[in-house]
Amino acid sequence: MSRAVADGCGCFPTGRHYAGIAHLLRAVVRGLAEEFAGDIDWSEIPVACVDVETTGRDASVDRVVEVGVVVGRHGEVIARYNWLINPGIPIPEEARAVHHISDDDVKDSPRFHEIAHEIAAALAGCIPAAYNAAFDRAFLVNEFGRAGHQPQADAKPCPALRRDVDWIDPLVWAREIHREEKSKALGEVAQRLGVALENAHRANDDAEAALRVLYRLAADVRVPRAYGAVMQEQRRLALLQSDERRFWKN
Repeated sequence: MSRAVADGCGCFPTGRHYAGIAHLLRAVVRGLAEEFAGDIDWSEIPVACVDVETTGRDASVDRVVEVGVVVGRHGEVIARYNWLINPGIPIPEEARAVHHISDDDVKDSPRFHEIAHEIAAALAGCIPAAYNAAFDRAFLVNEFGRAGHQPQADAKPCPALRRDVDWIDPLVWAREIHREEKSKALGEVAQRLGVALENAHRANDDAEAALRVLYRLAADVRVPRAYGAVMQEQRRLALLQSDERRFWKN
């Protein structure tokens, strides 16, 4: 959400009806990466779309077994990264049935702390994004926390690892733009938009599909072009959608 800030006295919440003080007010949008101006077209900024495959759904105890990062700019993919990770705990059968990653597949893979700097480097200088971002973000933040990751002195800033930076979430936009469609699952939304997803529930494939879905959804006039505006509108929609889900549960 945004809030109006009065540089003078702060007496009015908006300058719309007070033309004489409109020049004293400025809108502040929360959740932006400070490296990027709020009025820039967000498609001009590198977007790092993240997907994680895990041992379960609880980020506080479950662990990451695969990370995919796909970076886009101007609507095109410009970089892809993928890591298989040894979680240090057995992969439950329920999780393996989803992503088909077994204990044998990761037994010789590095632990998260060994490649944390590589993942941070892939995310650096980008707006973070993920489909159902709260899930992937929680796992990534917890893994970096366990790893005790400290950015290198010469490393680029990494907005994805800062708590005050919101992630772009294509799911929020799919729920709005495909409101009349029953399923908002990534595979179903991708199919409707003509985006290929051959290996669902593998990190790199899901991350790329989510990025391409984001760019296809962004062609809709309801998606603002300015970075600040798109994040402000996403926050508003997410709150409305959360209220709607609570209503239907009660």
